[in-house]
Amino acid sequence: MANTKDAFGRRRDRVRRSIKKVANGRPRLSVFRSSKQIYAQIIDDVKGHTIVSASTIDKDVKGALKTGADAAAAAAVGKLVAERAVAAGVKQVVFDRGGYMYHGRVKALADAAREGGLEF
Repeated sequence: MANTKDAFGRRRDRVRRSIKKVANGRPRLSVFRSSKQIYAQIIDDVKGHTIVSASTIDKDVKGALKTGADAAAAAAVGKLVAERAVAAGVKQVVFDRGGYMYHGRVKALADAAREGGLEF
């Protein structure tokens, strides 16, 4: 178990290091995926605060979903975070997938965020 957690931490750190090199002041769209929910937030690393966030436990999303742990839920969260970001004046972000593979729920969230108006 410890080896798996260490490998995940190394992957997460490697992704964040590469993001900081190419960010050029753009905020990052960070994704956290649990076994039952998915969360996304746009973070301004220069100021150190969260601009907008969305998750499957939000009231706007929760009622329309069968479960918070599938690709449809991730797409709904991606669309919601994109709408909130555009309303807050953010159009360009850097995608931070954390230590997760760009596949399944993470990819569905990213594609929906692009359709919602975010550029990355």
